[in-house]
Amino acid sequence: MLSVGDSRARFPPLLSNMRYIALFLLLAGSSLCHAAPDQVSVMVENYLALKDVPQWTGSADYDQAVRVQDSFVRQLIPKLGKPVGWKVGLVTKEAQDRFNIDHPVRGQLLSKMMLPNDATVPLNYGVRPVCEADLIVVVKDSAINHADNMMEVLKNLREVVAFIELADSFIATNPPMNAIPLTAANVGARLGVLGERLPLKTSVEFLRALAEMRVTVRDDAGMDLGEGHGRAILSHPLNAVLWLVEDLGKAGKKLRAGDLLSLGSIKVFTPSARQHVTVTYNGLPGGPIKASVHFQ
Repeated sequence: MLSVGDSRARFPPLLSNMRYIALFLLLAGSSLCHAAPDQVSVMVENYLALKDVPQWTGSADYDQAVRVQDSFVRQLIPKLGKPVGWKVGLVTKEAQDRFNIDHPVRGQLLSKMMLPNDATVPLNYGVRPVCEADLIVVVKDSAINHADNMMEVLKNLREVVAFIELADSFIATNPPMNAIPLTAANVGARLGVLGERLPLKTSVEFLRALAEMRVTVRDDAGMDLGEGHGRAILSHPLNAVLWLVEDLGKAGKKLRAGDLLSLGSIKVFTPSARQHVTVTYNGLPGGPIKASVHFQ
């Protein structure tokens, strides 16, 4: 039989071993916690160096991916300026099917991404440039966060802006990419050209015109680079705003007065070097409005 002295002699090594185990688990946990920031830092470094950005591999769902996006964007702010709004991506059923998701995705716009009308940019401004005739609306009032139909959205918007998004497919595509790494890496946001603006009116006429407007892409020699209609964005551009309000609300975030909302691609086009491209939005009351960009 063990004596009291024997028992006391045996327990300290056991307790000591438990402390070692606890310390090991703590260090392992610390290593896991630091793995995510390290991966984001590599993504940021490659993005700024115009190199392929490795796919984010640590998230299994969309909600986790937007949290990674927040970290990615925070590290871009010192170089690219403060947040000025949001972008909505994957606004067609075909795009969602291709990226294996059943809803749009959102990214963040930073101030130095926004270029003035008629800006000059290198043809290879990104890793794999993707030029799009897009559309921006500007938030007038934070009451938009309570909108549950398109007319209420329209009431809380200030203006529509012709917008050429100069996106970038900078995410490595091996393995094939889906919506999770796309979202984590801020939905390919790189640059965009802000064109002419038009005040929005709360009317059925304006609401209808946003869906029916004809958007043309032409160069200064008259070459046709494509066209589309407003309804290419989720059947109506303001559906993108309604989705964004809901999606941000789930994350405890809200739109603010002055936010720029890039609603999605109406037409993708492929420019050439030394080409001057103009996107024209026809059919809006008080329009048309245009945005232009020079490619070097």
